[in-house]
Amino acid sequence: MKIIEPSVNIESKITQTEAMELIERAGRVCYKSEGKIGDGSAVKFIKGIISRGHESVIEHVSITVRVICDRGVTHEIVRHRIASYSQESTRYCNYATDKFSNEITVIRPLFWEDGSPQFYIWKQSMEDCEKAYFSLIEAGASPQEARSVLPNSLKTEIYMTMNIREWRHFFSLRCGTAAHPQMQQVANMILKLFKERYPLFVDDIEIQ
Repeated sequence: MKIIEPSVNIESKITQTEAMELIERAGRVCYKSEGKIGDGSAVKFIKGIISRGHESVIEHVSITVRVICDRGVTHEIVRHRIASYSQESTRYCNYATDKFSNEITVIRPLFWEDGSPQFYIWKQSMEDCEKAYFSLIEAGASPQEARSVLPNSLKTEIYMTMNIREWRHFFSLRCGTAAHPQMQQVANMILKLFKERYPLFVDDIEIQ
C-alpha cells in the first residue's frame, strides 16, 4: 500500500491575458463599447463587472484542473453542477495488477499525525481494505465487484472543468473552514494556483 499527499495542476493553457481579452470583447457587446478596448482596458473592465456582480460575463472562459485526492473529496467536488468531470474509475481499474504496482494508493489524512493512535487505526484499516480487495480479485471477483471494500481514502484522479464564475463559487464554498478539512485543503491548493496564474479573477478571495 502506498500513502501519498493530494496534488493539483492547472491543465488549461490559456493565459490570463488571453482570458481577459476574450471576456472584455464578449462583455463590451452588452454596452456596445468595443471602441473603448485598448491597452489596459480589460483589467478595469473585468474588475468593474466583478464588483457589480455582473459575473455572467466571466463564464466565457473555462479552466481545467487535474486533481489527485481521495474519493471522499471527489464526492463533494462533483456536487458542483456547472462543470465537467472525468474521473479514474474503480469499475475498470484493477489495482491488483502491475499497472498499479499491485497495490492500492491512499491519500494521507491531514488531520492525523504519523504515530498518533488515530493514524495507526486509519493505516491498519487501509491495509485491511487492500487485503480484502486483493482476496476478492483472487477469488474471481471483477474490479467493479471488488471495489465494494475500497475506502474513501483511496487515491483518485479527476479532471474538472468549470467556467471562471463557477470556480469563484467553488472557492467561496470550499476554501473556508465550513468545508471538510481535506476538501478545504484541495480547494485552497487550487486557489493558490489561480492566484499565481489568474490573479485578476480571484484577488478578492482569500486562501484560508
